[in-house]
Amino acid sequence: MAKNPPDQAPGSTPPGNIPEYTVGELSVALKRTVEDRFGRVRVRGEISGFKRHTSGHLYFTLKDKEASAVLDAACFRNVAQTLRIKPEDGLEVVATGRITTYPDRSKYQIIVERMEAAGLGAWLALLEERRRKLAAEGLFDATRKRRLPFLPAVVGVVTSPTGAVIRDILHRLGDRFPRRVLVWPVLVQGEGAAQQVAAAIAGFNALPQGGPVPRPDVLIVARGGGSIEDLWAFNEEIVVRAAAGSSIPLVSAVGHETDTTLIDFASDVRAPTPTAAAEMVVPVRAELARDLATLDARLAGAAQRGFEARRSHLAGLVRGLPDPQRLIETKVQRFDHAVELLRRSAQMGLAARTQRVTGLAARLRHPREVVAAKRAALAHAAGALRPQDFVRGLARQRAELERLAQRLKSAALRRLAEQRAALSASTRLLDGLGYQQVLQRGFVLVKDAAGHPVTAAAAVEPGMALALTFHDGERRATAEAGAPQPARPARKPGPQGDLF
Repeated sequence: MAKNPPDQAPGSTPPGNIPEYTVGELSVALKRTVEDRFGRVRVRGEISGFKRHTSGHLYFTLKDKEASAVLDAACFRNVAQTLRIKPEDGLEVVATGRITTYPDRSKYQIIVERMEAAGLGAWLALLEERRRKLAAEGLFDATRKRRLPFLPAVVGVVTSPTGAVIRDILHRLGDRFPRRVLVWPVLVQGEGAAQQVAAAIAGFNALPQGGPVPRPDVLIVARGGGSIEDLWAFNEEIVVRAAAGSSIPLVSAVGHETDTTLIDFASDVRAPTPTAAAEMVVPVRAELARDLATLDARLAGAAQRGFEARRSHLAGLVRGLPDPQRLIETKVQRFDHAVELLRRSAQMGLAARTQRVTGLAARLRHPREVVAAKRAALAHAAGALRPQDFVRGLARQRAELERLAQRLKSAALRRLAEQRAALSASTRLLDGLGYQQVLQRGFVLVKDAAGHPVTAAAAVEPGMALALTFHDGERRATAEAGAPQPARPARKPGPQGDLF
């Protein structure tokens, strides 16, 4: 009987040609096999045990209700940021990714690269939850809605440049009222569509007024009809927030009339179709021209009727006025009469003044007679005036003047002496009555801070500022609390008794 090799246990079966692996080598081989066999798969299941790591990665399991099977799933941060849905426990999803293994726990898992809600019910539930969340933030309030401009100069359109939507919008604008249209091409479906639509809305709002690229007066976000999955980009928060934050009035025209997306609630106006959006933003030029013609005719008719009414009113006023010719004739007669009276008054006044001048002239003496009379009077006065009489009269007047001057001097000296005596008497009386003489005898005048005399001790309070006036100056002092004054002893009644 052969012996077992040294490395073989007694009673064991020889390994034959079975290869031998380490645990790590087997894990790598299993990982490679699984990834080669299931390189890319789509798995449908219900999310359970959802967890968001601090690094941003997502970890959860997909549960199959019918088979009671579970599949671990991981979604790394770069993919998690692009997911169109918010993963949570109980949500049924379809995950797209690759199957691989996790050697540390000997488990297989799916690395999620894309995830979407499974079934219409899941989409609608997710849509309703997001709608309630954004409505709670006030993004759908009616107070945020703005009126569209009546006739925009520039219309901005956010849509796909190759679809039928942009052609319908341009065709409808051309039929109604041609306007300048700026198209911002975006994806309207699939990965990155939501980001492009939000960036287009923000880009239009960022255009400056008067810049090289004109800033639109109104925006249209449009897309044709489709399933809820096709329209999901317009339910993303980034698009809804961009529409709500737009400073330019925005019209949403996504899908058909029966389709509803969250951008419809955030926009200022919802259009049932892209063609209807074009009809909302511009009026019909032919209708405007017709309305203007009608208004012009009504204005002309109203003006004509107004002129006729005023002409009739003026004619009625004219009929009530007197004849201007008759008014002028009366005024002309009065004027002629006044001129005649003025002429007669002037003639009569001139005649009266002429007569008066004549009478005065008759009463006047001839200048030669007046000069002769004055010359005779002067000769008489000269004969009556003698030099020796003039000298004697002048001497008498000089003597009288000296006498009067002597009397005036004596009277002035006497009056001055009397006034000096009266002044001396008044000075003596003032000295006797004034308090300065009292101060020289050792008394002091007490005044308060306002300069008023203090005449009673009761009026002085402790700490009160006082001014003490002596006969040769003034000093400041502060009152202190003094000892109470002894009460005056009561007077004993005499034999006569007390009258009080």
